[in-house]
This record gives sequence, C-alpha cells and structure tokens, in this order.
Amino acid sequence: MNSLITLPLLIPFFTAIILIFFAKNVPVQRWIATIGSVLTIIAAVTLAATVYTTGIQTMHLSNWEAPFGITLVSDMLSSLLVLTTSLIAFVCLLYSFRSIGKEREEHYYYPVFFFLILGVNGAFTTGDIFNMFVFFEVMLMASYVLLVLGGTKIQLRETVKYLLVNIISSGLFVAGVAYLYSIVGTLNMAHISLRLHELGQSGIVTVIAVLFLVVFGIKGAIFPLYFWLPGAYYAPPAPIMALFGALLTKVGVYSITRTYTLFFTQDVGYTHGLLEILSIITVVIGVIGAIAYSDVKKIIIYNIIVAVGVILFGVSTFTQEALTGSIFYLIHDMIIKAALFLLIGIMIKIAGTSNLKEMGGMIHRYPGLAWTFFIAALTLGGIPPLSGFIGKVLIVRSGFEAGNYWGAGIVLLSSLFVLFSVMKIFINGFWGEAREYTPKEKLPVRWLLTAPVILTICAVLYGLGTEAIYPIISTAAETLSNPEIYIKAVLKE
Repeated sequence: MNSLITLPLLIPFFTAIILIFFAKNVPVQRWIATIGSVLTIIAAVTLAATVYTTGIQTMHLSNWEAPFGITLVSDMLSSLLVLTTSLIAFVCLLYSFRSIGKEREEHYYYPVFFFLILGVNGAFTTGDIFNMFVFFEVMLMASYVLLVLGGTKIQLRETVKYLLVNIISSGLFVAGVAYLYSIVGTLNMAHISLRLHELGQSGIVTVIAVLFLVVFGIKGAIFPLYFWLPGAYYAPPAPIMALFGALLTKVGVYSITRTYTLFFTQDVGYTHGLLEILSIITVVIGVIGAIAYSDVKKIIIYNIIVAVGVILFGVSTFTQEALTGSIFYLIHDMIIKAALFLLIGIMIKIAGTSNLKEMGGMIHRYPGLAWTFFIAALTLGGIPPLSGFIGKVLIVRSGFEAGNYWGAGIVLLSSLFVLFSVMKIFINGFWGEAREYTPKEKLPVRWLLTAPVILTICAVLYGLGTEAIYPIISTAAETLSNPEIYIKAVLKE
C-alpha cells in the first residue's frame, strides 16, 4: 500500500508528458487533463484515508532504506495538503477550459499546469530536504512558464522580478542545505531531526534556522520578503492567479511549519520568537494593503499575506492547539482564496477592468455570482460557523493562553479588516445602480461560476463539518507537536 504515496506524483507527471504530444489538439488536451486530474483526486483521497486509518506511510525509493536513500513520507498533514491541492487543480482546470484562451492552450498550458501540481505535491510529500529543493525547482520552473505565458507587457515585467527573486532564494536554499549537511551528515528529514536533537542547542543551528526562515519566507511571502508577491500575482489570468494564490505561498508556509516543528526546536525562544514577530508584522502589512486598494486583484492578493501571517503566528506559538488551528486555517485559506480569485476573474471579464470604482450593480444581471461571492467573503472573514472561524479561534486562544496578548489581539482584530476589505468588493461591485457592461467576448458565466461554486461549497462544508474533521486535523497537529511520531515512522526506530 506504500506505493500509494507515489500516485499523486506519478499521475500528474505522466499526464503532463502525454499532454505534450497533443499540444495543438485542444479538445484532446482537455479530456486528458480532466482524466489526469480526477485520477489524482482519487489517489489523494485514498492516500489520506490510508494514513488516517493505518498511520504514516513511507516509501524508500530504489529500496535504499532511510536515511541513506530518498524517502517519501505521507503523514496526515502532507496527505491533507496533497488532497486539497488536487481538488483546487481540478477546479482551476474546469475554469481554464472556457477562460484561458486557445493561444495559451496551444502553447503547452496544460502540460506545464500538471508539472506545477507535480512540484507542489512533491514538496508536500518528500522526506528528504534536498529532494524538497528539487520539487521546489520543478514547481518554480512551471510557475515561470505560467506567469509569462501570453506575453503581455505586465507579465514579462513581473516574470523578470519573480525569476530574479526565486533564483536568489534557490541559491540560499542550497547554501542552507549544505550548512545543515555539514553539521548533521544526512539529508533525510527525520534523521536530521534526530541528529539535531543529539547535538543540542548550538549557535550554528540557530543561524541555519534563520537562513531557512529567509528561504521559505521568500517563498511564503512573510515580512519583509513579500515585496515580489503583489506584482507577480497581479499579472497572470484568473485560473493561474488562483493556483498561485492557493498553492505556491502555502508551500513556503508548509516548509516553515515542517522545519520549525521537526528541525529547529532547540532554541525556541529565539527562532520561534523571531517567527512570531515577523508573522504579526505580516498580518499588519497585509491588512493595510487589503483595505488601502480599490483594485479587486490587489485586495485579494494582500489577503494572502494576511493569511500567511495568521498561520505562522499559530506555528510560532508551538502548542498542539495552535498547530491544529494553523492546519485548519491553512486548508481553509487554500480553498477559499482559490474561490475568490476565480470569482473576481469573472467580475473582471464582465467589467473589463479590475478597478472597483468602475464596477457596480452586477447583482442585477448576475445574482448567482453575487451571492457566491458574498458567502465566500463571509467564509474568508471567519464568520461562524464557516471554515475561517474555527482555525482562527484556536490560534487566538492559544496565543492568549501563551501570554502573547498583543499578537493574538492583532490576529483577532485582523478578521474585521479582512471582512471589511472583501465586503468592499461586494458593496461596490455588486450593489448599487446597474451598469451597462460590454465584454469583449460572450462570457460563459454559468460555466465559469461552476468552479468557484464547487470550492465555496467545500469551504462551507469544511466549516459545518468541523466536529467530524477535527480528529483528522488533530492527528496532523499531533505529528507536528511530537516529532518522535514522524521519526519512528521513517527510521523504524
């Protein structure tokens, strides 16, 4: 059954390769992409169910036992993230069929799309720190292509910035891995944790921890390393924005969470204290951006930054309840951010602009779009009993219990500003006098709306089903708060 771990990686990989041979046959590409995406979801569901019922799954590639070979590890956290990624990918595919355009479809959009999913799923699944770097590069190379595909002026400009930032980040990642290997002599993540525990508190370990925070902080867009994100995510079309906003920053957040619970637990007062400060500032910066702009893209983009800060504040608190809240909120944010990006994508296509001041009255012609956005906005704002509520409550409560009243208070207060920012879109975009919009082409609004409706329903059910889902999330958090569980599963000790 351990071979199940490879399926969420192999299916996107082979789907991407097959799609290359049908680059100019768009209908065939769509069918192959749909089948590949559905199979990936089935594999991810089966894997998550297996992990929940039988425990952490491991697979040693080429039959080299850990820690000597590359190991794939699927614990509850990674399997849940792989499942969420697979769902979002499927929905973004549906949206792409009627929105991305034939020109992009004929220039390898779908193969690159699946290579991106391969990189994301691989980063969540690997149990080897250098292999994580490899999957990061697969993900990033695919994202470069998706960002530039279309060749508009803004895409070319932002791709150059995005490329330069990630080249520097990748160089620092290799340096961090090299420094880490020099003191522990292994690349297996479970074995690294064991060796660092034996080594005890050391200045060099703290320096490496900060270096990894810089590397993953660039990927995850924490303060002050978020500067590249608003421009880069603003440039591509809606389905690519949704993929980037839902998945790419979350890989960085996952990496910080994994390393700061498995590796760097010797000097928690400094490392996690630094993470706490940066996460709180990240929340503040994100809130300021979200309420300051009148551009629907920028509002949702800055809300990504808010969510990154909230999740990492829970990680920095470093209790099981806080980690449970962070996982709850992480999965919620992946789903609802994808939904919101797809929804504003429809709004932009209708209005021909992303400027809120030039929108209004859409509810008269598109009530389904309006009320789907309204529910998604309430979900993002954390209105009970929707999915944004329980995760933030757990994070805030843990912050108060740990004595961090300022940090927990800022996270709690951020909910009001987040809700205000998305309600600003609802009020100005959908309410008021009906305007005459003349889209450049006939819009299949009902088809496009199907994708965000699916995600919004998933987010609502995720919140309403908290009681049933809590044991699953708690299992994921237990592995983070007790690294011995992970180490024993991988090293068989």
